[in-house]
Parts: sequence; C-alpha cells; structure tokens
Amino acid sequence: MLAAGGGTRLAPLTRLRPKALCPVGGIALVDRAIDALATVAPDTAVNVHHGREQLEDHLAGRVHVSVEDVLLGTAGALGRLRGWLDGRDALVVNADLVTDAAFGAAVASWDRARVRLLAAGSATLDPAMRLCGALMPWASIEALDDSPSGLYRTSWQPAAALGELEVVDLGDVMWFDCGTARSYLAANLWASGGESVIGAGATVEGTVEGSVLWPGTTVAAGQRLVSAIRATDRVTVLVR
Repeated sequence: MLAAGGGTRLAPLTRLRPKALCPVGGIALVDRAIDALATVAPDTAVNVHHGREQLEDHLAGRVHVSVEDVLLGTAGALGRLRGWLDGRDALVVNADLVTDAAFGAAVASWDRARVRLLAAGSATLDPAMRLCGALMPWASIEALDDSPSGLYRTSWQPAAALGELEVVDLGDVMWFDCGTARSYLAANLWASGGESVIGAGATVEGTVEGSVLWPGTTVAAGQRLVSAIRATDRVTVLVR
C-alpha cells in the first residue's frame, strides 16, 4: 500500500495528520485499505514518509512498514520491498483510494505472468485512468530497484509495448481518490449514505448539513456548517 505522499492538495487537513490517517466514514483511510487488501492477500506492507511517526504508531504490529528517508515514488517503493516480497506477486493500491470495487475475481483470474491493472471505467492504459489497483507479477517486481521512479513509465509502459500488460475494466464502481477536499468530502458522504459524518466525541449544538466533523470538534449553537470539513475547532475547510 502506497501511503508515503505529502497530500499537499488536501492541506490544511494534511498539516494535522498524514492523508492516510484522515478518516472516511469514521475509519482512517489506511485502515479501509488494509481491510480491502486482507480479502485477497495474506500479508500487507505500507510505505511511509510524510507523517512517518504518526503512521508508524498507528500501524505498529499490524503490517510491515517500509520507511522511506526520501520519497521513492511508486516503482521505487515496490523495489524497496523486493526482499520482503521474496518471490511473491503483489497487489499495489493507494492508501487514499476509496472504492467499492471487489478485487477477488480479478485476482483469481489473473495469469500471474502479465501486469494487470484494475480500472474504473477504462480498459486502456492512460495516465488519467481511474486506477483501483495494480497486480504485479514477481518477474516485474524483481526488475525494479529502490531509486525514485514511477511504475507508469518504469514498468507499465514498457510492459504494454511488449504485450505484457492488460487493463481490466471493473465497470461502474465508486471511486474517490481523496486527493482534494471535494473528493474527500464526497467519499465521506458516500460512505455514510449521504448523512453528515460526526466523529467520536464531536459536539453539535448548531446545524450540520453534508459535512464531516473530525473527532472532538464542536459546532456551537447558532453555527451552520454546510458542505464543510471541520478538522479542529480552528480548522474548517469549506467545499464550494
């Protein structure tokens, strides 16, 4: 699981906690991704860089944590894990992705020889594709190193040119990358069935509509919060 990025587009929320620890439906993004991976994989590794200390504390004893002193990118992160993978294939996902896509059938039918990309609404390789996950055979992982690089150029484009990559369209699945406040709010409202998400210990004395309150926050009497994310009592992001 890729969780090392700085989440700059989601600031100021990501100045309070790393993006992977931002809650969706009351559950940290990284925990949602761990649960999804557990349905198809026996072991999980998470790479960390930004917000390293918070993530290491949160993940301690639960998964393998791969610490990056410098950001390695998607390919470098996977190359760093070659020793841990030790000949095994891998499903690569982003920690900030929220989706209802089911990976089981796509993993079960995979030939484990070609790179298989799982996309929402696309069957061709494209930088703008809505990627849900990447199934990487060991032969492709073994060729990577841990220098900063991306999988798209380092692995997927060359594999496509050789006929060793396939893109599977998972169809009309929900897909939120949580990279922006708008997408993050939409993911929360989808997870809650359209209701505002009120975190544990949050106090609502005013009015809350289509919004997210992080744990312990307050909406005072007379306040009206609409399409917003309240992270602390001093940090509120309005989505317009």
